[in-house]
Amino acid sequence: MKIERGKMDLLGQVETIIYRNEQNGYTIANVDVQKFESEDDALNRKIEKNGITVVGYLPFVNKGDNLKAIGKLVTHPEYGEQFKVETFEKVMPETLDALEKYLGSGVIKGIGPATAKKIVDKFGKNTINVLKAEPEKLASIKGITKNKAYEISESFIESYELWQIVGFLQKFGIGPSSAQNVFKKLGKDAISKIQNDPYVLEEIEIRCDFAQIDKMALSIGIERTSLRRMEMGLIHALKLATYNGHSCVLEEALLKYTSGILGVDEKELTIAIKDLVSKEKIFTEKRTELLTIDDKTEEIERTWVYLSDFYNAELNIAYRINSLSSSKNIKKIQNIDKMIKDVSQIKPSKKQEEAIKMINENNVSIITGGPGTGKTTIIKTIIDIYKSLGKRVILCAPTGRAAKRMTEATGEDAKTLHRLLEIGKIEDEKFYPDMDVTPIDADVIIVDEVSMVDLFLMNYLLNGIYKGTKLILVGDVNQLPSVGPGRVLKDLIDSEKIPYIQLNKIFRQAAKSKIIVNAHKVNDGINFIGDKADDDTLDDFEFVAENNPRIIQEMIINQYNDRNIQVITPTKRGDLGTKTLNKLIQEKYNPSDKIKKEKKFADVIFREGDKVMQTKNNYDIEWIRSGSLNNNLNYPITREFGSGIFNGEMGTIIEIDNESGVMQIKFEDGKIADYSFQDLEQIEHSYAITVHKSQGSEFDKVLLPILGVSQMLLTRNILYTGMTRAKNKLIIYSNESTIEYMINNNHSKERNSGLKYKLIDIFSK
Repeated sequence: MKIERGKMDLLGQVETIIYRNEQNGYTIANVDVQKFESEDDALNRKIEKNGITVVGYLPFVNKGDNLKAIGKLVTHPEYGEQFKVETFEKVMPETLDALEKYLGSGVIKGIGPATAKKIVDKFGKNTINVLKAEPEKLASIKGITKNKAYEISESFIESYELWQIVGFLQKFGIGPSSAQNVFKKLGKDAISKIQNDPYVLEEIEIRCDFAQIDKMALSIGIERTSLRRMEMGLIHALKLATYNGHSCVLEEALLKYTSGILGVDEKELTIAIKDLVSKEKIFTEKRTELLTIDDKTEEIERTWVYLSDFYNAELNIAYRINSLSSSKNIKKIQNIDKMIKDVSQIKPSKKQEEAIKMINENNVSIITGGPGTGKTTIIKTIIDIYKSLGKRVILCAPTGRAAKRMTEATGEDAKTLHRLLEIGKIEDEKFYPDMDVTPIDADVIIVDEVSMVDLFLMNYLLNGIYKGTKLILVGDVNQLPSVGPGRVLKDLIDSEKIPYIQLNKIFRQAAKSKIIVNAHKVNDGINFIGDKADDDTLDDFEFVAENNPRIIQEMIINQYNDRNIQVITPTKRGDLGTKTLNKLIQEKYNPSDKIKKEKKFADVIFREGDKVMQTKNNYDIEWIRSGSLNNNLNYPITREFGSGIFNGEMGTIIEIDNESGVMQIKFEDGKIADYSFQDLEQIEHSYAITVHKSQGSEFDKVLLPILGVSQMLLTRNILYTGMTRAKNKLIIYSNESTIEYMINNNHSKERNSGLKYKLIDIFSK
């Protein structure tokens, strides 16, 4: 446990940088303390004498810098006392010795320790003024030319400007971790650019406090009804909607919300909307929609508003789907009935055969259905048919685990969409609807878990498909929607322009599973509690009624006795959230001991033997994997090398080397990768994971606690998705009223989207 005391002030000079994350500026550094202020005088004297290690987000801070920081003193169980920085600013050195040390630290281009001493000896207290305003005087020092003097001055001024940016940005609710990103996008004149037009912060995709930006804009004289202010207010409101998965907003709702935050009349805002449309920063779309009001259904025309990227992505998807669908069906097989009969190891059902023939007749097809309805049989039959004809079939899925599961089910290699399209180098929160992707060389492309594919990923995929290629989209429309914006699979089906088959019959073998039967009941709005199992039903499902989360914690800890078990929960927070459960399971099944090494990162302790998950796509990290054993010689006949670990991949920490700062992880598919400690932000414990993170995965045994969860997470599709992750055993811990509420709550938050309407419009032309 960390022991935290009250807030304190620190003034000192950075002696060494122990660790830095170059991406977000998180830093650990030793500081020579000049002044420390707390309520404990003895403590102040001690730290001023011995110095302290500081930790926190300290972008632009380097060896030799002087810091004025506010934070807390914390005691780390392994590393002792540390100063945890909450806010800071760089300050100019107050003594000539400190100034010399700073200039000689290597921060200023062209100055080393010897030159720094010469400069300070020559100019004394006037050194800073010379560096900033009279650089030509530096040329009087032996070894410094006039050109070099100006280079030194430019480097000093740039460094000085960086000093100011962190404190300046805190006014807008932008923490030190984002300051580096602002500097990258706005350059060394960032402060003056923001001061001249605070709304640039909204334009550069930095999540910040719009109210603070707006307050500053008004304070420098920008009119309340200025076009710039109203336009940025509208764009801010549209961005907020996209963070919740919407691709567009109803115009009247947008006007009402923006009017409220800006305090301007809605009529004034309509002028701003027209101007943004003329600049193609936003798009408007009129739709005639069937709406039920007071039990009367009527057609009403409504206007929807989009940010340009979202509108163009929907439009591009609709055009490309139409283009693929209307192209000549050059991959059509004439003797399909014979081919089905020849390649099928298991005779397909009438519905499965119908699906295979639908795929044969169309360039774009959709297969959707729940567990046990035969989707995999259709996929395997399609693969066998086309491979027997020498055709190239590509299998892919949106996540690493979904691709792995697809490989296990079919026996064929499956890739993530990002890997297939080679689009790994995009920023996490920036979208490029027209980005170039690697074209896919294939006759048939089968995409699984399409419910997880968002608007932009579908856009990238379609950009990489040649005309004449067959595209087969497979998924379960009743699962959770994509994390990113849109509702692609639902819109494709609802448009009724893409041939699709809904598989709803549970096959005989699957019907023996109470997991599958009960999941389908949930999907149909039927409560499973109290049902009696048939004699031939598998003993694979259990409901444990309990109202006390602490008792459920204890049950889960006792049940978690096998690494094939996976805890899945709707939430990260609370007694039954992932953070608490991961800690409790780790303490019980992988406790601290003298043999196992561990690494503290942020507020998490990673330990050798821990079960962990990669939480974002990393295309650069290198891995090695041993091949299969030769039975006669008993040694690996191949060793495979590659790069890339993807979001959702799970593994085990096998070694932690604190001296070299490296953690080694072995993943479930045999890949072994070395993680530098600065990459540990990509890793989290996976004894317990959220339902959202579990999508596309399947586990032998699942423990699913649902109690004390936010009401917004108590939906039918969250329960259904969590249940369908279990393969051989599912235990649900909850109470009857919570489960009943979730089953009846089929009103999961609707997403605003226009893809369906664009498909209908474009296909009708």
